[in-house]
Amino acid sequence: MTLAEWCVLGALLLYLLTIGSIKWIRFRGFDNSRPRDPAFYEDAIAQRALGAHQNGIETFPFFAFAVLLAEFRDSPQRLIDELAVLFLIVRIAYVLTYLGNRPTLRSILWSIGFALNLGIFLMPMLKRYLPV
Repeated sequence: MTLAEWCVLGALLLYLLTIGSIKWIRFRGFDNSRPRDPAFYEDAIAQRALGAHQNGIETFPFFAFAVLLAEFRDSPQRLIDELAVLFLIVRIAYVLTYLGNRPTLRSILWSIGFALNLGIFLMPMLKRYLPV
């Protein structure tokens, strides 16, 4: 597996860990028979963790598809790997700013992550201009 493909796995684990950690920390208040119970998410940190988790679910398919498309279209693997690692780092910082209630920085990080993802996605179209 390539480094970028490991980053796809990392992005998946990140959004699972985001909500899983809150459920683990507050396990006595979490009822697994009612996992979407709004009462569990009344706490501000739980709400932000849920928001970060949902955003991870929304972001994941585009990232996974972009990586696979770039690899299948023979784009420079080193560049795909570098952008994927940067994307994952930005996503980790995004989750931390979401949990830390820093909305402006969170929006900036989301935009950077989207730009990185778009760069990976468009790489096959631009590969003749990229270094090998």
